[in-house]
Amino acid sequence: MKAFKLYTIICTALLLTSCSKDFLDRTPGVTLPEDAVFTDPVLASQYAISAYAYLVDDYVRFDDHRGTTSQASDEAVSGNLDRSVLYLNQGLFHDHSERVASLNDIVNVWDREYQGIAITNMMLSKMATVPWTSIQNPARIEGETRFLRAFFYFELIKRFGGVPLIDRVYGVNEDIDLPRASYNDCVKFIMADLEKAETQLPRAEDLPLAENGRATIGAAKALKARVLLYAASALNNESNDLSKWAQAAAAAKAVMDLGTYSLQPTYKDILNVTSSTEYIMMKVRSTRVNTDGKIIDFAQSPGSGGANGQMNPTQNHVDLYEMTNGKAIADPTSGYDQQRPYANRDPRLTWNVIYNDENYQSRRIEMWSQNNANGTVTYGKDYNANNIIYTATRYYCRKYWPEVYINRVAGATYLNFLFFRYAEVLLNYAEAQNEAVGPDASVYDAINQIRARGDVNMPPLPLGLTKDQMRERVRNERAVELAFEDHRWYDIMRWKKGPEIVAQPVYGMNVIKNANGSFTYSKVLLGSNYQKVFRDYMHRYPIPRTEIYKSKGKLVQNTGW
Repeated sequence: MKAFKLYTIICTALLLTSCSKDFLDRTPGVTLPEDAVFTDPVLASQYAISAYAYLVDDYVRFDDHRGTTSQASDEAVSGNLDRSVLYLNQGLFHDHSERVASLNDIVNVWDREYQGIAITNMMLSKMATVPWTSIQNPARIEGETRFLRAFFYFELIKRFGGVPLIDRVYGVNEDIDLPRASYNDCVKFIMADLEKAETQLPRAEDLPLAENGRATIGAAKALKARVLLYAASALNNESNDLSKWAQAAAAAKAVMDLGTYSLQPTYKDILNVTSSTEYIMMKVRSTRVNTDGKIIDFAQSPGSGGANGQMNPTQNHVDLYEMTNGKAIADPTSGYDQQRPYANRDPRLTWNVIYNDENYQSRRIEMWSQNNANGTVTYGKDYNANNIIYTATRYYCRKYWPEVYINRVAGATYLNFLFFRYAEVLLNYAEAQNEAVGPDASVYDAINQIRARGDVNMPPLPLGLTKDQMRERVRNERAVELAFEDHRWYDIMRWKKGPEIVAQPVYGMNVIKNANGSFTYSKVLLGSNYQKVFRDYMHRYPIPRTEIYKSKGKLVQNTGW
């Protein structure tokens, strides 16, 4: 933990040398001493805003742009077996050597969030000394700072459990080798910051367009709802204290009762619009062009100009989408046809996943192989079994590959990172309320709102579900609605379902093109490289060993690591 001493000192200098058009990075263009920053209200406010840069703010973030938590979970695999994803899949979470030190979700997040915490602590310590003028709003600045500190700590505890609580600026010679606080104490600390922040932040409807992306009362309430949902879940609530579920439900209901947010009428472009009634808080960034590595070198099919189409949804994920009659495909009365596997399915399948013969970019997607009479095998434009740059599962991720991105055609669109959207709040409420009191009418209403979205139009859930049955329906709805949005991996962890979900056999789809142009589909077990390991102790990440070593025995490692 000695590194925190350096963060307090050098992060200020590093941040104050950057400059960007993004409001989150509007920091002074020269290195300035601490006194110069905090005796100038403009520089002080810019310093406070710079802390936003330390939020986890992209889906595709492992090794810069080569991996996601979706590929760690059951949602997808990495067709090119990116090392960060590969080591997670193999259960090698620990930073035991340089080869896995780049696992952005462990070492990088630990460092990144504590750097953000250092900035927020510094800002809070200087609030009373800055000579604020009528132009600034110091109460709002404090509210944003507390919100960000709470968010940083939540990102840590959802991965590691209880962590050291650094709540002030430490001097250079002070001992900052602190023990871990309990998970519950961390939650109390986070909630105290959010309670204060709520009284200081603006309403979303009062936020100027130029300040889109900054924290609001709604964002603070949404974070509270998420924090309490995690605190009530099996990983952190071993006794299944129902009062914790009730608190989580009440927190989500508080967001709903604001009357500020509503579901966007269309699901198909949920990540691709400039603003939405559903967005509670998003990362503001410019449009992404076809050359963006997260698209052309990660998500896009080589048949459409991509370099590495390695974001490949699994058959495990595809099988979660119901038929349009609301029945699971495993139900023999559902009408599911293995040879027409994508017909009459929940429309969100089409908006999340690209599959064979789908009409996309004014052409048919070709993820087939064909056995020729002369013994040779030919492949469609979007698949080649002999080249790892093509899909390993016969699926690509539509959410990460917007339709405008076509080979040799200039294109740009938004691919937003959403910190919070209203559908998640409804799902949080439904889950927590069901656990607290059972599947009452409000649980049905929350889920059915999502299912009734304009371009989804799925039937309402059947009446008479038990608590256990509703739990499974809510979890399935989360998997479908929030697909590839950085939720599934952490949901599995908090439910303590890793061995049951992640460590199960991973499947893709085999597609054979017949001589008459029709296709034969068969579910196929993927190779051993794509199978995943998950043991019970992996529901929490290991504390980075560098921090364990530096703490001289004060930091206790998570069980199993």
